[in-house]
Amino acid sequence: MTTTASASDRTGQFPFDFAPQRTQDADLLRQLNFVPGLKEVLTLRQVHALEHATVWVLSQSFGATTARADNELLGGMSTDQGFFLYGHVNIAQLRQAVREALHRIASGEWDLAVHPRCGTNLSVAMLLTAGLAVGINLALPRGPILQLFGLGAAAAAAAQLAPDVGALAQRYVTTAIPFNLSVVDITVSHDFWGREAHFVRVRWVE
Repeated sequence: MTTTASASDRTGQFPFDFAPQRTQDADLLRQLNFVPGLKEVLTLRQVHALEHATVWVLSQSFGATTARADNELLGGMSTDQGFFLYGHVNIAQLRQAVREALHRIASGEWDLAVHPRCGTNLSVAMLLTAGLAVGINLALPRGPILQLFGLGAAAAAAAQLAPDVGALAQRYVTTAIPFNLSVVDITVSHDFWGREAHFVRVRWVE
């Protein structure tokens, strides 16, 4: 198994400060199984983490010499049924990468769940920019020069904060360690826009 660096080496962010429990999502589902859509949400969070872990493993297998390196030609989109992987990749290599990613992340390499190019970071950046802009708009006088300066300061501050806040959002909100996922199959598919992709289908297991 390839030795990887910590989350701070891979993403520039902070490592997990807690140990995820293997039965936490399954227990939650049993307790709240009357909540509509809960299983789909829990599955999506785990699929999202597996997608990130697979991209990291593939980036390393494509010749990355450090865990920090990232293959920017690879991308993904998660659903509660599995995830699409975009980019040039051999299906046999993908099968191996998914198996390795699932094993590594479930065995304790939880930082594989966080990826710097995740759409969560972009969403966080937009929310931060909007929030800071509104706050500065209310705090500063109405003069156009000061308002323009305030908007620039808001954008700069959001750009600085977004990576860390985005990583926290991924870690605690949009991903979960895939303790309950099993890979069903991998097929060549097409997304809504007609782009060719590989689809990694998964199923929920207790």
